[in-house]
Amino acid sequence: MLVAAGVCPHPPLIVPELAGAAAPELDDLRVACAEVIRSLVDGDPDLLVVVGPAESSATYTGDAAGTLGPWGADVRAGRGEPVLPLSLTIGRWLLERYAPDPDDLPALRFEAVAADTSPDDCAALGRGMARSADRVALLAMGDGSARLTEKSPGYLHPDAVPYNDMIGEAIAAGETGLLADMDPAMAEELWVGGRTAFQVLAAAAVEAAEKCVSGALYDDAPYGVGYFVARWSFERTRPL
Repeated sequence: MLVAAGVCPHPPLIVPELAGAAAPELDDLRVACAEVIRSLVDGDPDLLVVVGPAESSATYTGDAAGTLGPWGADVRAGRGEPVLPLSLTIGRWLLERYAPDPDDLPALRFEAVAADTSPDDCAALGRGMARSADRVALLAMGDGSARLTEKSPGYLHPDAVPYNDMIGEAIAAGETGLLADMDPAMAEELWVGGRTAFQVLAAAAVEAAEKCVSGALYDDAPYGVGYFVARWSFERTRPL
């Protein structure tokens, strides 16, 4: 049963060692992500699943590690040989940096979801996650559109801002239906990096027997890419 969830982006520059002198530009983003990590741990989960986009789908055990070497500095998260893709490496880094006691985390699992995974398959994965333990917390790592401005990685697309706004509003309000209905073709055209992670989250939340209480902590595009940070918790709506 899902008891807590959160959304964070995964830009390499969130790691100060990669950002260098520009690190203060994302201080507000780091503060928001720290709030999400604390809320997930405070939910007292038996299992914390980190899900994020990647080139191919894969499941990684709780001791899996990642490196940011390909993005400029060999900052590592986890121990052992690095195998995690970028999104999950950043997720692991956030847990190790901001959890109240990084040495006393719940059981962990990391799920990479390929960018071309269908909404139905994302939904099946989310439902399975929600049922995988009595108390499950889910951290969805995903970026919004990377076509918001002329300086964005994908250059400006006229539909990008309203679509990105829709995603941000859905995440802030816990609107699982809007996230579940995201069209893969549109997401691909607008370079929405987190579509699969958001749809996994939406399905997992629907499985909860409790009302979703959501709150946005950050919604901005400092480098022409939409970054969302939000936390979801679940209030019981029916008696035991």
